[in-house]
Amino acid sequence: MAAHMPEPPSRERGASPWAGAVLRPLTRCQIDDRLQELGDVYAHNSDGGEAARARFLRRLAAAVRRPGFALVLAGNTDPTGLAYGFPVRGEGPPGEGLGAYLPTGLFRLAAVGRLFAIPEIVVPPEVCRQYQGRDWNLARRLQKRLLHDHGASLGVTLVCRGDIRTLQTLRSWGWRCVPGGSGANPPALRLALVLSP
Repeated sequence: MAAHMPEPPSRERGASPWAGAVLRPLTRCQIDDRLQELGDVYAHNSDGGEAARARFLRRLAAAVRRPGFALVLAGNTDPTGLAYGFPVRGEGPPGEGLGAYLPTGLFRLAAVGRLFAIPEIVVPPEVCRQYQGRDWNLARRLQKRLLHDHGASLGVTLVCRGDIRTLQTLRSWGWRCVPGGSGANPPALRLALVLSP
């Protein structure tokens, strides 16, 4: 993936191609009713085939069970993207699970319910390549809506250290890397990124 270059001013004129997508939070019951449709959104926006779709649905089913879970769906007549997440709880040892990747200072935010994990943002491929820095970029709108709706001070996500393309895309949407986790030997396979609302 090439470094992001600003688009010429003439291409910035007019309405954004993504500003028209309506963002709607779904309840758990709506998610259950529309599970296959959500899988279709993932499959349409990824190139992983049926196996990747099934893995996505398993991850989503596990996340839905977490306290405070939220999903925002984007689209008008047809869904075009989604993002989901849940509050990071301050319970448990900081060196385990997500906490193994976070600096100790972030646990204060988790303890007061102001740290919100966003495991997945599913958008069309062009959203990953075009206008990443614009406020109306669909991915930016989805992640901002999740954080705003939950009064979060900070969003957090994990990315595999070797997944340079995803890391670059997330950074283009405003995410920034944080120092290693709180354990004596922080895990090396993933990086934690944070996002301000």
